[in-house]
Amino acid sequence: MAVGLFVNLYIDLVGTYKDLLLYKKSFSLAMEIHEITKKFPKEETYSLTDQIRRSSRSANICTIEAYRKRRYPNHFVNKLTDVDMENSETQGWLEFSKECQYISKEVYDKLHAMSEEIGRLVQYMMDKYDG
Repeated sequence: MAVGLFVNLYIDLVGTYKDLLLYKKSFSLAMEIHEITKKFPKEETYSLTDQIRRSSRSANICTIEAYRKRRYPNHFVNKLTDVDMENSETQGWLEFSKECQYISKEVYDKLHAMSEEIGRLVQYMMDKYDG
């Protein structure tokens, strides 16, 4: 219960959503993906490139929406599950990017590790938030 209270206080005390660690990490991942996908083949523009950019950005945007719904515990956690879903989708697109040889294993490992960290943050927030 004390940890849940800490998470609640943390979320309530931050100045804006931009102060949330989850926001900062998911924004950073989305921006790295944006830069890397500029080098993807043109034939992937409306498929892989679009999908991975969309899911990574959506994870970030859902974080903002969750922050705005923080006063309503069920809605807050629901939006966090959306963050988790979009982040998981990003991991799937990263796997395709690696297997299609659009990114190296090193780049994949770095981006996947960033995504995994985001997933852990989301899970912690869902598990510990008391509303």
